[in-house]
Amino acid sequence: QVQLVESGGGLVQAGGSLRLSCAASEHIFRRSFIAWFRQAPGKDREFVGRDDWFGGTTYYADFVEGRFAVSRDNAKNTVFLQMNSLKPEDTAVYYCAAGKAPGAYDFWGQGTQVTVSS
Repeated sequence: QVQLVESGGGLVQAGGSLRLSCAASEHIFRRSFIAWFRQAPGKDREFVGRDDWFGGTTYYADFVEGRFAVSRDNAKNTVFLQMNSLKPEDTAVYYCAAGKAPGAYDFWGQGTQVTVSS
C-alpha cells in the first residue's frame, strides 16, 4: 500500500529548475501537513519547506532564500516543490513526509534524487 510517492528529480545544471511532486494516498493527503526534506551524502536529513493544508501558508528553511515554492493540488492529492536557481549544494535525495502536526510526520516517501551540476 503506497502512501507517498515522489517524482520529478533528475540532473540539472546550476541555475536551472526542477519541480518535484509528492502524490499522496487520499486518506493521508486530507488534513495533513506535508513537508519536504532532503538528505545529502554524509549529511543529516534537513527540512526544506512545507505548507499548511488549511490556509495555504508556507514555511521554508533559511537556505531556500526564496528559490523554492511549495504548493498543492487538492484535486490530485499532490504537493509540489518548485525549485529554481538551483545550486550544486542543493544536490540531495528529496523526500516528502506527511503528518497531522508540523514536525510529527508519520508517513515518508521513498525519495527522489536531485543532482545539480556546476
